[in-house]
Amino acid sequence: MYRFLLTPRWWGINIFVLLSIPFCVFMGSWQLGRFEDRVQDHRTATEQVSDAAREAPRPLAEMLPVTKATSGKQVTATGRYGKQLLVPGRELDGSEGFYVLTLLRTDSGEALPVVRGWLPGTADPAKAPAAPRGEVTVTGALQASETPGDNGVSAQGGLPAGQTGAISAASLVNLVPYDVYDAWVTLARGDAGMKAVPAAAPPDTGLDLKAFQNLGYTAEWFAFVGFVIFMWFRLLRREVEFARDAALGLVPDEEPVAVEASAK
Repeated sequence: MYRFLLTPRWWGINIFVLLSIPFCVFMGSWQLGRFEDRVQDHRTATEQVSDAAREAPRPLAEMLPVTKATSGKQVTATGRYGKQLLVPGRELDGSEGFYVLTLLRTDSGEALPVVRGWLPGTADPAKAPAAPRGEVTVTGALQASETPGDNGVSAQGGLPAGQTGAISAASLVNLVPYDVYDAWVTLARGDAGMKAVPAAAPPDTGLDLKAFQNLGYTAEWFAFVGFVIFMWFRLLRREVEFARDAALGLVPDEEPVAVEASAK
């Protein structure tokens, strides 16, 4: 009854199944490994940010450019505060609010974006405290430039004057009349009574949408394994039933029907 398994058609089906199953298992395992790597990166980055808060601050120039190793590290910079902007739509401790971002003009000629603190409610320039006058030295956690779309960061389009959606040199270049560092700092202590914004983990180290996409792809690849096996057994069952019916003479002979049809 199972002699049909030796036919060229079934040889092809069996080879396809035998190749598909290990391929799907390999791809599912690889996607699962990617998810586990992201979980480990997230754990490492969180520990790094926590440890960095206890380290002695270092001059800004020594910590640039921002990398995964330097992100979250404490730095110091000296200059004079310039233009101030608001960053709306930022959540802290479960409440919606905005960042107060002030550009610190340094002796290098470039300006360092400094998040002086967070305030609840809708972004309103009247609520934001004015920056200190004269030369100041700031200490805070170094952060990489944000990319619109990542971690809920909004794009620049549609915002009122004096606001920015992302904290990055690319977003600020058209809002301020001077060069901007491709990095920013969040003060260790909120200025003028504002809440301090905690340092975030470096980019591509959090459990973001990409991480859970890897987990979803893992489930898909293993589901493909089950689908391939299910279809193989279904085809086998149909072939066995057809062979059994043919042995019992229950399968009609199609040749006379074809001859009769041609005669008509």
